[in-house]
Amino acid sequence: MSPLLQLKKISKTYRQGSQRIEVLNCLDLTVQPNELISILGQSGSGKSTLLSLLGGLDHPDMGTVEVKSKDLARLTQDQLSLFRSKNLGIVFQHYHLMSNLTALENVGVPLELQGERDFSGPAREALGLVGLSHRLAHFPSQLSGGECQRVALARAIVAKPSLILADEPSGNLDQKTGHEIMNLLFRLCREREQGLILVTHNHEIARQCDRTLLLSEGRLSPLDPSKSA
Repeated sequence: MSPLLQLKKISKTYRQGSQRIEVLNCLDLTVQPNELISILGQSGSGKSTLLSLLGGLDHPDMGTVEVKSKDLARLTQDQLSLFRSKNLGIVFQHYHLMSNLTALENVGVPLELQGERDFSGPAREALGLVGLSHRLAHFPSQLSGGECQRVALARAIVAKPSLILADEPSGNLDQKTGHEIMNLLFRLCREREQGLILVTHNHEIARQCDRTLLLSEGRLSPLDPSKSA
């Protein structure tokens, strides 16, 4: 069985004034289909940068990112947008919803990118799965933080992608709402047999994944979540 995701010798640096800051250093990662992986690391360790590379939102200085055996760097911008809409669902900490679109319209965006003219049915179904069937016509400004994150989660799953990328999806929510969102995310990924890469600082949440990795000094290493504090 081919890996769902494979990173090969990924390096990424940024310039801050005259300084060159190395964020990722010759990093490797292989993720199998349906595998749930959490990534822990200190603030500034490069977790969000790594997730941006996985989603094709940024490109590495060196190395390759392959999703379903497709090298993202070899795709044109249009090809990448289409590939991402079909194969990747991304959940951001701060939702990244379009303020001028209703919940239903926000969820339908990945399907619109695929050329689907009638996204209403699948979008309604996705919103139903996250418990928001009663909020279809509401705009983000009319929703609570937890509801906005549920809309973002529905948007991530609507096209039934193979891989969900989640960047601290509970980090901007109160504890109770955050736990509800994470439980929902884990349940949907397992029920729908989707892979998950979850960036988090929460060790309790990390333990619920199949495998936990620590990002430190630009590289990933296995971490036994049962021994983490």
